[in-house]
Amino acid sequence: MKKWFIIILICVIGFLVYKYVYQDHRNIANESSIYKITAIDISNEFEINSIASENKYLNKTIEVSGEISDKNSQNITIDDKVFCQFSSKIQTVTDTNIIIVKGRFIGYDDFLEQVKLDQCLIIN
Repeated sequence: MKKWFIIILICVIGFLVYKYVYQDHRNIANESSIYKITAIDISNEFEINSIASENKYLNKTIEVSGEISDKNSQNITIDDKVFCQFSSKIQTVTDTNIIIVKGRFIGYDDFLEQVKLDQCLIIN
């Protein structure tokens, strides 16, 4: 009896570990933004207190607005402060240089002094 209990317990634990490791990926396009902020404002927050800001935004879906300072086929930099990485090639960028991007905050690069977002998509 004890042997069967241990086997069942190991199977249940194995199943739970499997479900935890192989979770469904988040779909940022379907999530609503928790924070809407400009690139300059979020950069200023990190200059004042990077640890508190990191805890506030980490792994959250946010919208960042500002002026495009650099772009290529899979990423955009906004106001030289926010680096936005896209999952696929960028199809369209608005006619103006002002842009709003939604993405998942993944960290702050102290060396480049940039906020990093991934899974981004263009809102306007």
